[in-house]
Amino acid sequence: MIKLLVGLGNPGKKYEKTRHNVGFMVIDEVLRGLKLQKPSEECLSLLYRANIDGREVLLAKPQTYMNNSGLAVVNLLEEYDIMPEEMLVVYDDLDLPLGKLRLRLEGSSGGHHGVESIIREIKTDKFPRLKVGIGRPADKNKVVDYVLSPFSKEEESVLARVLQRASQCLLRCVRFSPEESMNFCNAQV
Repeated sequence: MIKLLVGLGNPGKKYEKTRHNVGFMVIDEVLRGLKLQKPSEECLSLLYRANIDGREVLLAKPQTYMNNSGLAVVNLLEEYDIMPEEMLVVYDDLDLPLGKLRLRLEGSSGGHHGVESIIREIKTDKFPRLKVGIGRPADKNKVVDYVLSPFSKEEESVLARVLQRASQCLLRCVRFSPEESMNFCNAQV
């Protein structure tokens, strides 16, 4: 049973619309659908409380910057007595094209520094995660600039559909389970 949804990103206006903040964008899409607006500042995160089908679910946007996301996550898990497998993390993935989602129940970080930080702090890689494809730049040396850049005008219409589908995926994982939501979540947008 999912009790905590965590979107990864970087805090502040400077990063708000960048590819690396797709995790925050997905959480924002869920919040819009649930009509939630007021977070508390707890456990190094902006924290929202939602009632989904009669159950309290926490939605978090860590404010520790991407590479230290694990500091916020370990705080949340400890403070609210949540097991790693009861958390679902959503974040950007360079190895998936824009428009592709991939739900996984566990696994390595795949080189994603935010996920590396979480695995290091909570001492396990056994937690569900939703990867949101952002594509990869042609030049390998431009990855940092690429993930910290905004989506192009052409990509924004695809992004809107991706955020909506990812939001539906998270809610489905809460209502049912990540295992039961795999086919829905892993479909091309």
